[in-house]
Amino acid sequence: MALTFEYKVRDRGGHLVQGQLEGDNLNLVVAKLREMGYMPISVTPKSGVDMRREIKIPGWSNRVKLAETAVATRQLATMVDSGLSVVRALGILAGQVDNKELARVLGEVRLDVERGSSLSAACGRHPKVFSTLFVTMVQAGEAGGTLEDVLTELASAMEKQAALMRTVRGAMTYPAIVSSVMILIFLALLIFIVPVFKNLFKSLHASLPAPTLLILKISGIILSPFCVVVVIGIVAAVVATKKWIKTEQGREKWDAFKLRPPIFGPLLHKVALARFSSTFSSLVQSGVPILEALDIVTETSGNVLVGHALQEAKAGVREGRSLADSLRNNEKIIPPLVTQMIEVGEQTGALDAMLAKVAQFYDGEVEATVNNLTSLLEPVLTVVMGAGVGTMVICMYLPMFSYIKHIPTS
Repeated sequence: MALTFEYKVRDRGGHLVQGQLEGDNLNLVVAKLREMGYMPISVTPKSGVDMRREIKIPGWSNRVKLAETAVATRQLATMVDSGLSVVRALGILAGQVDNKELARVLGEVRLDVERGSSLSAACGRHPKVFSTLFVTMVQAGEAGGTLEDVLTELASAMEKQAALMRTVRGAMTYPAIVSSVMILIFLALLIFIVPVFKNLFKSLHASLPAPTLLILKISGIILSPFCVVVVIGIVAAVVATKKWIKTEQGREKWDAFKLRPPIFGPLLHKVALARFSSTFSSLVQSGVPILEALDIVTETSGNVLVGHALQEAKAGVREGRSLADSLRNNEKIIPPLVTQMIEVGEQTGALDAMLAKVAQFYDGEVEATVNNLTSLLEPVLTVVMGAGVGTMVICMYLPMFSYIKHIPTS
């Protein structure tokens, strides 16, 4: 099991470098530091951590967020632009980032570069951290001698994408929280409160109105063993649906379904268009050929339907048609605004600038939609929750009003 060690070393220039590194034991960590070109001064287990047992959650502990990669990329661009070598800059980054997985990956990339590999090839060996877009743009920067500019552009693109996803998650968070609270309240009423009224109604031996009977029936189902079977069935259906979505046919139908809802559908469509235009702009600006850029954008657009439209456009470009003309065949997926801006960009030789304007426009549209959606959902969800709880309470008290009429007044 990998352990975490804190180290102090000197690099080839004699400068002191501090950081953390994971390894199975002390000897392996020291050997790895020497392979990286460092002279170890001290290597000790990290304090405050139980070295005998370190809990890691698969898929979570080794997760690297896009925002973290963006920050590291911007720092790398700054250091390279300041005259530091890529190897030394990667070594500094590996020692100062907080994410252990990212530090490990940067250390391995540094070691590969030091052994003679290009930065793009070294990053390509870690697809979970560095996307195809990242690797391709770095490769273009290496070929054109503009690595620091490309890294800066990459950092900006990743920061915009991370901000876009935060905006979308912000729109989904409030309804999810309120809906969860609403469900918990209803379950609490059905499990703990309704049975008390049920026992009271039994002792009175009187007929009950239909709404009250319905609530009592629902409560009985939830408290019965049959409810366990229903929950298991729901969980199994969710798991099966997720597996189906991962298939090619399932992903296509799911992405088509996501664009249909009246409010969230247009929002997700705008998100896909913003990602497509922003990524495409970065690739074109970095000098990546159009056909190769279309392949990369297809993978990063986030929607299969947008990807299919781009692949059809790629076929048209290969036949000699302009990109704008090739995209006009899918106006439901690629709006006329996008094709017209691309056409202007092709005619003026400023395709990357026009795509950047398209991305900026849809980023603004997404932000405005999210703000309007949040303002609309807050009162609606509050009213729905209040109405639901109020209806349940009224249903429980309806029989009480009938009983009160039959109580003698004297």
